[in-house]
Amino acid sequence: MTDSPSRVAIVTGAGRGIGAAVAARLASDGFSVALLDLAADAVDARAEAITEAGGRAIGVSVDVSDADAVDAAVNTVAERLGAPTVLVNNAGITRDNLLFKMTESDWDSVMNVHLRGSFLMSRAAQKHMTQQNWGRIVNLSSTSALGNRGQANYATAKAGLQGFTKTLAIELGKFGVTVNAIAPGFIETEMTAATAERVGVPFEEFKKAAAAEIPVRRVGQPSDIAGVVSFLVSDDASFVSGQVIYVAGGPKA
Repeated sequence: MTDSPSRVAIVTGAGRGIGAAVAARLASDGFSVALLDLAADAVDARAEAITEAGGRAIGVSVDVSDADAVDAAVNTVAERLGAPTVLVNNAGITRDNLLFKMTESDWDSVMNVHLRGSFLMSRAAQKHMTQQNWGRIVNLSSTSALGNRGQANYATAKAGLQGFTKTLAIELGKFGVTVNAIAPGFIETEMTAATAERVGVPFEEFKKAAAAEIPVRRVGQPSDIAGVVSFLVSDDASFVSGQVIYVAGGPKA
């Protein structure tokens, strides 16, 4: 490890929900944070809020499935904040449907953002980590990786991220880089609110039904995931790599 590796983090999908909470938590932990998302206004506003609170942050608009755009975004981060040594691959979308109704576009869109996006971001960021012989990659999987009706595309992508995580942990470990995945259960976000709307259930009822199936009897909050990310990117987690941590309020989805 270098005497003082740069404390610069990239969080994708940081315009809202889990990504925004992770970015804010890492900023409070002392990292300079680059918030990446397609929604430029959203990440600019989040970055401004971090800066006003005394942190250091920038927003960068990027399509994580575009290789050239990803390389340009990571270069921008390195130029403006310093070499990134932490990457949180959180960007994600849903295109839910039963298999017989699912289109090729539904499938490809989800794979491109979750799998291709995580691959491109990790490939672009790892060179900065290996040069400093220190780094952390955290991939956002899901309990849906265990299987979930109406989510053949999303479940497959999230399961794929678990294999991706374990492989990168093997490849990058000798360079001082750890790679882990977090698999959230039900987290109260705009995405789960949209799911409730899609199935025609008021969100409060949707959350109440979900909480009844969770051993701790509540749904998760973005801050629950941000706290685990904070640990995994810390020096205290330097011997934790290639793991999938289910953050779901119990042992099952």
